[in-house]
Amino acid sequence: MSADVETVVIGAGVVGLAIARALAMAGQDVLVLEQHGLIGSEISSRNSEVIHAGIYYPPGSLRARLCIEGKRQLYRFCAENGVHHSRCEKLLVAVQEDQVAKLQAIRETAIRNGVEDLVFLSPQEAQRLEPEVRCVAALLSPSTGIVDTHGYMLALQGHAEAFGAQIVLNSAVSGLDRTPTELFAIALAGEEGGIITARKLVVAAGLHASTLAATLSYSGGYRPPPTYFAKGQYYALAGRSPFSRHIYPMPQGAWLGLHATVDLGRRCKFGPDIQWIDTIDYTFDATKLEQFLGFVRSYYPGLDPSRLHPDYTGIRPKLYRSGEPVPDFQIHSARDHGFGGLVMLFGIESPGLTASLAIADLVATLL
Repeated sequence: MSADVETVVIGAGVVGLAIARALAMAGQDVLVLEQHGLIGSEISSRNSEVIHAGIYYPPGSLRARLCIEGKRQLYRFCAENGVHHSRCEKLLVAVQEDQVAKLQAIRETAIRNGVEDLVFLSPQEAQRLEPEVRCVAALLSPSTGIVDTHGYMLALQGHAEAFGAQIVLNSAVSGLDRTPTELFAIALAGEEGGIITARKLVVAAGLHASTLAATLSYSGGYRPPPTYFAKGQYYALAGRSPFSRHIYPMPQGAWLGLHATVDLGRRCKFGPDIQWIDTIDYTFDATKLEQFLGFVRSYYPGLDPSRLHPDYTGIRPKLYRSGEPVPDFQIHSARDHGFGGLVMLFGIESPGLTASLAIADLVATLL
């Protein structure tokens, strides 16, 4: 029995589109299935759009390696394809003396990751760059930037389609199976339903990856990792931005804190915070404003709360719960689950946008 298509990619977010592009450019017949009516409508459109330098992640981890390589590829891709972006830089600030040692440790981690352009700044030097910032020390990251995520996704889609890939919207997947002839059977949801068979399958479904992976039966004791939802919301600042660079406070565990980002329209926003939730819910909770104010004022004491207004919320797929150790990206292939031609991606949150092209290269190699 022949397959309907050589390769199916489930999910048309930034990572799924990058993977489809890489596979199509390698000559594969690729079909992308996206449950929503537009590309990248979940994680990819509800984040900070930051191009990360690769500062925080454990040396040798997938997060670190894919971020560093992905950053290099992303800047080049944007320049070559007219995607709006800016290498706007970032200040990572210590607001108390007892945070300075941690700031120095972060710099050492970054150097081990290959990020050797960080500059340690005194409070006076930091304020010369960003007069509104309050800190006792700072790190300047020259290779941190910002990107028009939607423009980037449109470029990825254009490349993929130019090499023959098909992106099909409004095509939710309800389950996965393996046929006796070792094809993957992808069941489509809805009244019309139907089954699509493929020789190769990539599950890049973001928030839904674990749920879909659990519908497939495995031997050898393999179990897909569970995904937990962490919701974050953003406040935007009306009027002119007080900063020209991103401003990041010291991280608290895996959470990078309520940072200030300056988008390509020179608008400033603050966020995300973090709230663990059980189901996907993008409702904005305006009662949390006071918490925002206290955190942001630790590095921006001149904040005028009358200029703040609710902006949007996003949800990140986490492979851990609050208080648990933070695992690496999980990109599972045959050596993990035993099925040749199957790659599943779990917990691809930050720096997934930055790392997307490098992730795509890795998936293409694993297939």
